[in-house]
Amino acid sequence: MNKLAAILALSVFSPWCVKAQTSKPIDPPLPTLFVIGDSTASNVEHRGWGDPLADYFDLSKINVINRARGGRSSRTFVTEGLWDAVRNDLKPGDFVLIQFGHNDGGPPDKDKARGSLPGIGDESQEVTVPNGSKQVVNTFGWYMRKFITETKAKGAIPIVLSPTVRNIWKDGKVERSLGRFGEWSAEVAKAGGVTFIDASNAIADQYEKMGEEKVKELFPIDHTHTSPAGADINASLVVAGIKGVANCPLTGYLSAKGKAVEPYPILLPQAVQLPVPANPKLPTLFLIGDSTVRNGHGDGANGQWGWGEPIVDYFNSTKINVVNRAVGGLSSRTYFTQGHWERVKAMLKPGDFVIMQFGHNDGGPLDDPARARGSLKGIGDETQEVDNPITKQHEIVHTYGWYLKKFIAEARAAGATPIVCSLIPRKTWKEGKIARSSESYGKWAADVAAAESAPFVDLNEIIARRYDALGPEKVEPLFGDEHTHTSRTGAELNAECVISGLKALKTNPLGAAFSPKAKAVAPYEPLRQQTRKAPERVSEPDVNE
Repeated sequence: MNKLAAILALSVFSPWCVKAQTSKPIDPPLPTLFVIGDSTASNVEHRGWGDPLADYFDLSKINVINRARGGRSSRTFVTEGLWDAVRNDLKPGDFVLIQFGHNDGGPPDKDKARGSLPGIGDESQEVTVPNGSKQVVNTFGWYMRKFITETKAKGAIPIVLSPTVRNIWKDGKVERSLGRFGEWSAEVAKAGGVTFIDASNAIADQYEKMGEEKVKELFPIDHTHTSPAGADINASLVVAGIKGVANCPLTGYLSAKGKAVEPYPILLPQAVQLPVPANPKLPTLFLIGDSTVRNGHGDGANGQWGWGEPIVDYFNSTKINVVNRAVGGLSSRTYFTQGHWERVKAMLKPGDFVIMQFGHNDGGPLDDPARARGSLKGIGDETQEVDNPITKQHEIVHTYGWYLKKFIAEARAAGATPIVCSLIPRKTWKEGKIARSSESYGKWAADVAAAESAPFVDLNEIIARRYDALGPEKVEPLFGDEHTHTSRTGAELNAECVISGLKALKTNPLGAAFSPKAKAVAPYEPLRQQTRKAPERVSEPDVNE
């Protein structure tokens, strides 16, 4: 019996003997885990995920108290005094799981008058509610910040979750985003320096594995509220998200049932929260790669930027989303094995695009205890079996080209257009020229693109030529470290080179979505084959992130 089946069996056949309490903590000296939210977390007959959550924790070590209330938004949870009651019970060492969104999108002054203002800013609006009284309504983010700030003030630990997923499907894919509430939750958590659990994608991934028909059984009433079995699956996935966060203190309080849950996402650093399409109705350009595409949070920490951030300005946001899903420190192999590609693939729809750029981390060891991220050299079908010391799993490692081919094939299967880039060059000078990777990863990327008839942007050569023309003195400030990661100015130059390379393609699939800034960029002009000087030969990239 697999672990999901075991969880389902427990939820269906065992009595609901442990219920998350809504009153005072059971054992006041113990730390307490509070849940606040709406009816997707607390509902009658154990149909909210906060009810079975207690089964995943050792109640001799921690109390689990479900204070979520059906029908509430982040706003009404505050205005009705529900948050004050939780805050008054908080003590140092406690935890608060915070999840809202399902009821925040309604009108602020009509019907149930529970909607918050959209966004995460400090805007406010005075409204007259149906009972004739006046209320000042704030943004969704304002209320979420209030929960975070006041939890911290009591010495407790806030953890923010994106909303649960509704049973709404299109073309075999479940709806992943509840408007922008998941995105706003992640942004508020990041700004507040607190843990964010991507419950939406964790649940959506599981639903798509189960399939539409099986998931339908978990929603007997409507498309939002689950059965007890569905609530237990969602609770298990909240726990999976907690376990996927590096060094989350809640993992020390898990019961045997909680310990049996696999972490989600496997090995994703807690600090990295990746964006989703802002407008799902538009086509989306997904960027996948390493830290030279997206460095850390994508906020310029340590003066280092990837080109995936400034490239957004080269596209018309009314025509296309640009979603940078690159993750620092990963190779083509680990982007695949750690589940990042699965999550991109799950969001792909016909008419989307995927730009991929890997290579900087593919030259590392296959099975070292630090990162175990190297791929085999070349583009063939060779494999090597290893015991991965990080995942503790036996793994079949493929070539660099094999992983690129997989991304290409699966993007196309989803109706998307894949575009391959060679890796950006390092700041390594030889005889007055930037050293190319034209006989290793740059060549292999080109070979894969040719073999698969995919558009190819020779970013390695395009950027290297720009650096050659600038010279060492002017290239120096384009980097935020010794030789690999660019400054903001360097990232902007690299983004411009991506656009230049796209415009040089015989058929540019992204041209219709260009902004005026992109239209002003000149197309890259490759050197004529007969006059082009052979690029410097260099060894494969070292481990550098």
